[in-house]
Amino acid sequence: MIFITLEHISAHVSFSLTFVITLIYWGNLVYKSEELSNSGGKGMIVTCICITGVLVARLLYSGHLPLSNLYESFMFLSWTSSMIHIVIELRGQDAWWLGAITAPSAMLTHGFATLGLPDKMQQSAMLVPALQSHWLIMHVSMILLSYATLLCGSLSSIALLVIVSQINQKIFINVNNSFLFNKNWYSHDQEKKELKHTFYLSFLNYRKWLFTNQLDQLSYRAIGLGFSLLTIGILSGAVWANEAWGSYWSWDPKETWALITWILFAIYLHTRINRGWKGKKPAIVASLGFIIVWTCYLGVDLLGIGLHSYGWLL
Repeated sequence: MIFITLEHISAHVSFSLTFVITLIYWGNLVYKSEELSNSGGKGMIVTCICITGVLVARLLYSGHLPLSNLYESFMFLSWTSSMIHIVIELRGQDAWWLGAITAPSAMLTHGFATLGLPDKMQQSAMLVPALQSHWLIMHVSMILLSYATLLCGSLSSIALLVIVSQINQKIFINVNNSFLFNKNWYSHDQEKKELKHTFYLSFLNYRKWLFTNQLDQLSYRAIGLGFSLLTIGILSGAVWANEAWGSYWSWDPKETWALITWILFAIYLHTRINRGWKGKKPAIVASLGFIIVWTCYLGVDLLGIGLHSYGWLL
């Protein structure tokens, strides 16, 4: 009973923290402040500890790894989002904007698990015989880790596309409107104002270029790691399926969508490594991957289709 109480307390505290931290990081995008960034980073550490408490408490009173239902997998996904943030910060990278991606990811997955799912789906239950295998840890943990990293990379690409769409590709004002090339000279004060405005635009474009370059690198690295984890997860799942169902691959809807996800991100990595694409083009592919991952992870499950479904909507 004490572990159930501890789980509920940790779940409520961690969700409240992710909500506050999300507001902090979004505010930091508007008004960049080192104090806000530091507060958000410390908050993510506390959040990670609280979600760890949720998972450990459930492990202690259920007697098995908390990865057996949709609630537990969403909590693990929220925990992974906070861990990704902490690991990147510990590496000393200047990613003050990172929390604007990881914090809301942790908050939304946590909120869906605790507020969106019915109480019955949040309760722990005995594992069915097919899940009573040592492959549970390998397969499910690798798949969920891959989802978290792939979603982080996809969100970075979406942010990149949003920023790129707002960037003025010309560093200086259009030649026809620029005082530097206009025969009808303005007053000296007007020249100074336009010159100041011109260099201000140049500085903003340069900052946006640096920002998009950071997002591009984060997306590439996150998707590269996520693709490797997804590969391990699919292979271990095939071995487990052979033990449980007598077939390595049965074209179950979950398996099919996992393969589609794998192919899509393989295309992304191919364009990056072999084609040398950077920036907008591969970001479009990665952004499509955001939809595909959620379809594979949540869509198939909630529709109650196939052997992997948790069956909620149907």
